[in-house]
Amino acid sequence: MKTEWYDRTIQALQLNGKGERTQQAYARSVRMLTQFYGKTPDQITEQELQDYFLQRKNVDHWSPNTMRICYCGIRFFYEHVLQRNWHILGILRAQNERRLPAVLSVEEVRSILAQVKTFQNYAYLSTVYSCGLRLHEGLHLEVSDIDSTRMMIHVHRGKGAKDRYVPLPQSTLHLLRRYWVTHRHPCLLFPALGRNGNGAKDAPSPMAKSSVQGAFRRAKVTAGIRKKAVSVHTLRHSYATHLLEAGVNLRVIQRYMGHAQLETTMVYLHLTQKGQEDACQLINQVMEGLDHDHNQ
Repeated sequence: MKTEWYDRTIQALQLNGKGERTQQAYARSVRMLTQFYGKTPDQITEQELQDYFLQRKNVDHWSPNTMRICYCGIRFFYEHVLQRNWHILGILRAQNERRLPAVLSVEEVRSILAQVKTFQNYAYLSTVYSCGLRLHEGLHLEVSDIDSTRMMIHVHRGKGAKDRYVPLPQSTLHLLRRYWVTHRHPCLLFPALGRNGNGAKDAPSPMAKSSVQGAFRRAKVTAGIRKKAVSVHTLRHSYATHLLEAGVNLRVIQRYMGHAQLETTMVYLHLTQKGQEDACQLINQVMEGLDHDHNQ
């Protein structure tokens, strides 16, 4: 049952230009629906679909973001694979979730990195932070992505299948060179080390996501960071916030982060106090002289 509908869903998503991670998330939402009712999706009625959404929202209390993926994946399947023109598909709207991401100060980032025990995890986490990368973007970096002449990194396979260039700090380049000579993999910058730690040179894949996540969690605890919802991805949020605090233009940050919409980048305005502190003084300077005597 799974194979036929899974394959049809993935094929339709690929034709629609959806990225690999979106394909997996949408296909998973359809699979969970079929498992819930124990029958193929073509046998599920519109009323059953409505009951399923209400169950997930009101009984299981799925978050707005989880409900959004659920709605999008199932709606795409029924509209584009089964070609159903159901009323319920046209009214699906997930509640907007306005949570601000956690962010670390420069000092907190450095304190966490100082507690990372192994060189490969230190090199990886430092690169993710200093270049504002997503977790999977960092893991899949290749030697050929490093442009040391222009001091840029070519990020492939970004969210939405979009490539971008991000600045490569000099210290990060030195760190990557030091780390690469420990394994000399011809392609991958962060290859899997293997069971005995000696398989990196010929590794067919990068380090496991779980290993770098675990290393970050342990370092965070050791560093005494008690902020909630702090993960590897927090390093990316912190990068953007620190650039903003350093005076980098918001449009430039948008480009480095790979955000399609400026509104996505603007969330970092809520994470910093810099700029608000001297706003009144700047306003006074701009408006200076308006109170001069005016002869009528």
